[in-house]
Amino acid sequence: MKQDLIVILDLGSTQNTVLARQIRDLGVYSEIHPHDISPKALNALPNVKGIILNGGENRVVDGQAVEVNPALYELGYPVISIDYPQSKCQTRLSALPDQDTLKKFLFEDCAAEANWTMKNFIEDQAELIRRQVGDRKVLLALSGGVDSSVVAALLIKAIGQQLVCVHVNHGLMRKNESESVVNVFRNELHANLIYVDASERFLGKLAGVADPEQKRKIIGGEFIRVFEEEARKLEGIDFLGQGTIYPDIIESGTKTAKMVKSHHNVGGLPEDLKFQLVEPLKQLFKDEVRACGVELGLPHDMVYRQPFPGPGLGVRCLGAITRDRLEAVRESDAILREEFARAGLDKKVWQYFTVVPDFKSVGMKNNARVFEYMVIIRAINTIDAMTASVEKVDWEVLDRITNRILAEVGNVNRVCFDMSPKPPATIEFE
Repeated sequence: MKQDLIVILDLGSTQNTVLARQIRDLGVYSEIHPHDISPKALNALPNVKGIILNGGENRVVDGQAVEVNPALYELGYPVISIDYPQSKCQTRLSALPDQDTLKKFLFEDCAAEANWTMKNFIEDQAELIRRQVGDRKVLLALSGGVDSSVVAALLIKAIGQQLVCVHVNHGLMRKNESESVVNVFRNELHANLIYVDASERFLGKLAGVADPEQKRKIIGGEFIRVFEEEARKLEGIDFLGQGTIYPDIIESGTKTAKMVKSHHNVGGLPEDLKFQLVEPLKQLFKDEVRACGVELGLPHDMVYRQPFPGPGLGVRCLGAITRDRLEAVRESDAILREEFARAGLDKKVWQYFTVVPDFKSVGMKNNARVFEYMVIIRAINTIDAMTASVEKVDWEVLDRITNRILAEVGNVNRVCFDMSPKPPATIEFE
């Protein structure tokens, strides 16, 4: 391994990610692991230099305070604690703004080197992938989004033609998205790409399903089924590549934190999965994934492409998916993206999209009363997808978008703008 590692053990803190980013900003690689990690598992981690016991308000689970295995203190690693009364450590961090104590722990007590760079991360992950995969093949879902594109580039660097990319059109893509993915990856990047049009299959499975968690699980599970079918047509496919990143894991729940929502590549995988997973980005935050893509030489437009959830428009067509509302989401989203690009906001706003709820409101068209859907616009900025602020869009731009949506999108009579930051809201509605 090229970089030293500081292990953060989650003992109920809501600031694990803040601490991890703080350590990485000091040039030292850090990973967050569960409080009950075994001494054997911890020893198996590469190049561990020290351990931080990170306690907090969620330290009591089901009426009992969580604790680390006492044997961890006997492993010989320097240990420091934050808000963990049971700790046997002599040194404690009083708070996360406590930089001096943290620096002393990292660079004096642990003798860690500031060698956390994206180049080193890529080299380490490429080597780990080669060890895991050997001479076998990896099947990768290539949506064309940032995460899957970066995973594809990293896997190509590690194992070359052992990677088989599959693009599944589940009928929940943005307007012209599948066509663009096929053109870029097959025609321009010459990837080994298999295209599968499964739109009718997915929409059939989702008919009448309103619960967002059930929708995510159906979409995630059906994705795997499609992959299994494609894999059976090939030889030597034993692995499934995943674009899982750290916010996906956090929001899907940990042993001391409740689930915000499951992600199709975390909580939606079937129990009888026949593949081993390859997840080289699972310890990275979104901005680090982009930095990884740049280091790998991916085009700027691809690396900074607007994020798009795995379940696609399925979580933006709120409630049970219907074809008319799905079309309204797709067309209104296309208008929003066109107008944001026209105003230069596509280079300024991290994520922007539309959603259509599953209820109607009264309106007037052609001097007659109508009962139609509304479109809600969301535009937010964030660094690591853990918190987000609302973009202050000029009224003139919003007015132009509203007029176009009302004139060009069928079954819509109202446009709203979402003013909610994260938290308390999440980035997506479902």
